[in-house]
Amino acid sequence: MIDFTIQNQKLDQVPVLLKRYGIELWLTLGAETSMKPEPVLDFILGLEMTWLSAFILTARNERIAIVGRFDAENVRRMGDYNEIIPYDQDFFPLLLQVLERLDPASIALNYSEHDVSADGLSHGTWLKLKKGLAGTSYAERLLSSEDVVRTLRGQKTPAEVERIRTAAHTTEEIVAEIGRGIMLGMTEEGLYAMVQGLMSKRGVTPSWDPCPNISVGAASVAGHTLSDARFKVETSMLVHMDLGVRQNEYVSDMQRVWYVLRPGESKLPEEVKKAFEDVRGAILAAADVLKPGVEGWKLDQAARDTIVTAGYAEFQHAAGHSLGRAVHDGGNLLGPRWARYGQSPYHQVEAGNVFTLELGVPVPGFGFVGLEEDVLVREDGLEWLSYPQEQIFLIKG
Repeated sequence: MIDFTIQNQKLDQVPVLLKRYGIELWLTLGAETSMKPEPVLDFILGLEMTWLSAFILTARNERIAIVGRFDAENVRRMGDYNEIIPYDQDFFPLLLQVLERLDPASIALNYSEHDVSADGLSHGTWLKLKKGLAGTSYAERLLSSEDVVRTLRGQKTPAEVERIRTAAHTTEEIVAEIGRGIMLGMTEEGLYAMVQGLMSKRGVTPSWDPCPNISVGAASVAGHTLSDARFKVETSMLVHMDLGVRQNEYVSDMQRVWYVLRPGESKLPEEVKKAFEDVRGAILAAADVLKPGVEGWKLDQAARDTIVTAGYAEFQHAAGHSLGRAVHDGGNLLGPRWARYGQSPYHQVEAGNVFTLELGVPVPGFGFVGLEEDVLVREDGLEWLSYPQEQIFLIKG
């Protein structure tokens, strides 16, 4: 039996958000959604559609679905739409009838230049809609739903937060087993297979593909890279992983780092210790700024200033991103004011947002020190959903 708890809670948020942004009607269109998913449907429907379908939500909390006849019963059983209109041959006359009855001054569609999670309306479906609305005044009332989608995805409900927290805790369990499993001579490919096995044993899947991303030693490349059998675990080197799990439809995203001791060595080399403390310090600097009402770029700037002041090169990515059903969950970004990020860094952080805080630095001769934590923004402060790594894990060589 499908659990529609998340969809119930998200649909309750919609009329509040539509009023907030001065939108009377939000129209989501989708067809053959198993082939080309519309990201919004995960939140307002939770089902796959076959024929061209419309989901109409209004500021007055009207919930109307226009769907193919053979999809209608599933939407009815979902229980969240108070009007379900099935069709057989022609979709657009029914859509026009609904629009004429509601006569909204504004109609929001899922397109966006800045946020891929709000850009689910395909070009082909847009062309169909233009033809369907031709000769009506509704074609002049269209606008982007990006603010609604951003906030709907970003304001996590209690059920969403609990699922992310569970995924984070499962990842922590896997991290502990990884530390016990790292052995001299293991290749990145061997480590990758080990982590995949630990996930499979728990009945979870990786948060993204390929996951985990692993770098072993100074010659390896840190980032979203494929594992490489050329790089093997040896003493006096760093092992770094970027990993997360998908559990009950929600994900975690963390980075962890280990150091392999030389025989007789009992503590970290000073340059490795300093790098870890500086990276952790930059993440904590961002965490200190993370509160409702702050624009995302300010958190990135706090982390960026800290790491540059410590003597490292400026990192070429955002210091954090939204987390939820996807690893990069769209909406607010804790990133720099660069052209490639558009308007995403300028949105204000809100209570209920879940972010990662992440960055790393290379340590010449040793490898990469990178950390990433999952955090929840509350009205009264920040909650760490993952247990922050406070020191480098040591592996006996």
